[in-house]
Amino acid sequence: MPKNPNLTLSGPDLAALLCSRVCHDVISPVGAINNGLELLDEGAADADALDLIRTSAINASVRLKFARLAFGASGSVGASIDTGEAEKAAKDFAVAEKKTEVTWNGPRAIIPKNRVKLLLNLFLVAYAGIPRGGSVDVTLIDPEGTARFEIVVKGRMMRVPAKFVEICSGTLEEAVDAHSILPYYTVLLAEECDMELKHIVSEDNITFIAEMAAA
Repeated sequence: MPKNPNLTLSGPDLAALLCSRVCHDVISPVGAINNGLELLDEGAADADALDLIRTSAINASVRLKFARLAFGASGSVGASIDTGEAEKAAKDFAVAEKKTEVTWNGPRAIIPKNRVKLLLNLFLVAYAGIPRGGSVDVTLIDPEGTARFEIVVKGRMMRVPAKFVEICSGTLEEAVDAHSILPYYTVLLAEECDMELKHIVSEDNITFIAEMAAA
């Protein structure tokens, strides 16, 4: 039984909402590829249409690779993942978005896949906290042992995503939907990893933290 009272989704509902999230993330670049092909059919300048197709295809590929690590099985049950894969996925994601710079600090390690999934989902929560872009600084401390992940974001119009706060505190009053499934899944992963989530807001940045729960 989850400790957080908001973690009540059934397995099928969780799977359906995560699928909706992935579809939401890739539908825009895939649609842009289709638009580029239509431009070619209409006799538009080849260079412009091909550039749109190329850029959109890269964007879709990056988003799918990120989703495979953050939401997918990524190997067998109980498998471990190289944090270097998570670093590449996060940096490629930011490059495709073209509005945020990502730095990554800490040792490269092979750790349980749910810790990697937690790290990447917390990255997305933190990323959502700077909707106008900025910087994301990820730090891994002793990832193979008493793991602690710190993600510091800076940017204009910074804010902690409201649904993340509500689900973390167990005070969400409405049903979880495709918009709130990301913070929901992040909190669920934290419980699965026996890690605690917290955030610290200062004047010039917000720090999101996942660390091993106190004994």
